[in-house]
Amino acid sequence: MFRLPQKALFAIEAVLDIAYHTGAEPVQSKEITRRQGIPRRYLEQALQQLVHHGILVGVRGPRGGYRLARDRRYITIGDIVRGVQRVSNGASKPDDMGGSELGIKVVHPLWTEIQDMLMARLEELSIEDLCGQAGKAGIVSEGRKALAFTI
Repeated sequence: MFRLPQKALFAIEAVLDIAYHTGAEPVQSKEITRRQGIPRRYLEQALQQLVHHGILVGVRGPRGGYRLARDRRYITIGDIVRGVQRVSNGASKPDDMGGSELGIKVVHPLWTEIQDMLMARLEELSIEDLCGQAGKAGIVSEGRKALAFTI
């Protein structure tokens, strides 16, 4: 079974948590850790990378935390995965990776094609889509409860 790296899965969960549970205040990393069970040291690293890539905005101060940098309709899962993956400018081509002729000319191109297909699918899904799935699954948003008020 092919899987995204754990770091990418943590980042997707964190952004989804921020989008789904956001209220009047920014979402603090300790709240994400409590709800999602993501180890704090991995979470902070992923959150900083997502801030650096313009997916999240960090809010400083005692009531600080994280907010989405743009509307959740415009943040794709592909954006998040690219935000936490190390992309090197000198990415190796199959020819540079060594190996057999079959590996270089058949297996490596196949693997590249599969990765491209996966990223294309991740580009189709937005955080808005996943928030809709969370609502349909009956997951209660803590942020929405905090916004409830009467006049």
